Amino acid sequence: MKIQNPIIRGFYPDPSICEAEGKYYIACSSFQFFPGVPIFESEDLINWKQVANALTRTSQVELHQIPSSGGVFAPTLRYHNGTFYMVTNNNTFGKNFYISTKDIRGEWSEPIFVDQEGIDPSLLFDNGKVYFTSNGSDENGKGCILQCEIDIETGEKLTESIPVWSGSGGRYLESPHLYHIGDWYYMMAAEGGTEYGHMITYARSKNPFGPFEGYEKNPVLTNRNLGGNENRIQGIGHGDLICDAQGNYYIVCLGFRQCGEWSPYHHLGREVFMAPVSWNEDGWFVAGNNGIVTEHMDVALTGEQNTKIYDVSFPVKEDDMLRFSYLRDYRKENYEFTETGLRMRGTKITLEEADTPTFVGVRQSEFDTKLTVKVSGEAKEAGVTVYMDESQHYDLAVIKEGKERKVILKICTGDAKAVNGEFVLPEGTESVELSVKSEPERYHFYCVAEGDEKLLGSARAKYLSSEVAGGFTGVLMGLYAIDREENWAEFTELCWKQGVEE
Repeated sequence: MKIQNPIIRGFYPDPSICEAEGKYYIACSSFQFFPGVPIFESEDLINWKQVANALTRTSQVELHQIPSSGGVFAPTLRYHNGTFYMVTNNNTFGKNFYISTKDIRGEWSEPIFVDQEGIDPSLLFDNGKVYFTSNGSDENGKGCILQCEIDIETGEKLTESIPVWSGSGGRYLESPHLYHIGDWYYMMAAEGGTEYGHMITYARSKNPFGPFEGYEKNPVLTNRNLGGNENRIQGIGHGDLICDAQGNYYIVCLGFRQCGEWSPYHHLGREVFMAPVSWNEDGWFVAGNNGIVTEHMDVALTGEQNTKIYDVSFPVKEDDMLRFSYLRDYRKENYEFTETGLRMRGTKITLEEADTPTFVGVRQSEFDTKLTVKVSGEAKEAGVTVYMDESQHYDLAVIKEGKERKVILKICTGDAKAVNGEFVLPEGTESVELSVKSEPERYHFYCVAEGDEKLLGSARAKYLSSEVAGGFTGVLMGLYAIDREENWAEFTELCWKQGVEE
């Protein structure tokens, strides 16, 4: 059958995959957003549904006032003897740790830390031993893959951390995963940086600590030489191997969709793609369509892919709540979900601060979207934000100044901040409908007043892209409230459809 990539759409980078009792699970990075490390489940490797978040307590992860694109970097998800293990890194503090659970939908343990440098940590359970692998540097400061053996109960290192592979020569060697398949240990990694030069490489050895021999045709998977109308999918890298019940192998990896054929920007974030793997007689593997990832790929799977786009509306279903994200610290007392909508208590913290504003968002997963919501309440400022980080976001807000209410469009792109549109609401207006419509390269902002839809302005998507904003995240579309006196805003009649065709 043919699958359509990406298999998980929107800002869900750095996928790691495992199989447990006939089902498959993927974990992804979350950076400064809480809860951390979203986890998806599938019965067929094709259709995925979020079923959990691994980091749900502040005791598990410190996110207080961390910079954007700091916090929780790439996880690795593994299953061994009835227990799930998720190992990751809080890059802001340079700490690698893992947590565990027997119920992936339930609570995870408190973190156990491992004293090894680097990011993108990984685990291999093999013949009674547990190998801990991460990127790092050798005694000369050159990038390498570091590895040690640990006690999984305590995180104590049982061997020294030693360099085991230096990659194929690309910059930013990262994302190591060690596998024991047949007679060989395979070390798969990413090189080139998680940008347009990203690639997946690998090596093999008969010993888990090497020496490793690199695949002579590295990279095994990359889209780095494609452009224009050849393929809008770029940044392929950071992969993890999985074997299905029939013995077929696949790589799940990150990539991104640029805005247009000749528009080299991406603002939806890095997403989850999948490519088939096949093995040569001599024990090396190849991947993708001649080493590249395309939108549609032939795979040895059966089933029907559900291409329905994820939508959000009030009242929010319990399963949908898993997709809601907050910024850094989660202050539960500022949010009240009701049968008709959401009440949010504003604070003095604004969206321009690397802090914890009253904000709840969902990752934008399609270029074409339409979001509408009614806003009321006493908060001085409340509305909708198209949010990349504290320096790049577009806000459509209801402003309350004495008895007057107005709707404004605020544009924040780095050091440039401006009000690009304003409409004074008729006296006595209690609530107002706000609307955001997006296309691949632009957002359009409206309010509905006196029965008419009024365009307040438009803004380019490229200013919210990673190429302009920097960082490793993607756009979230969300609701927010600001009020120094901590008054409440009310949001009702939310309807957000992604993949809209007007």
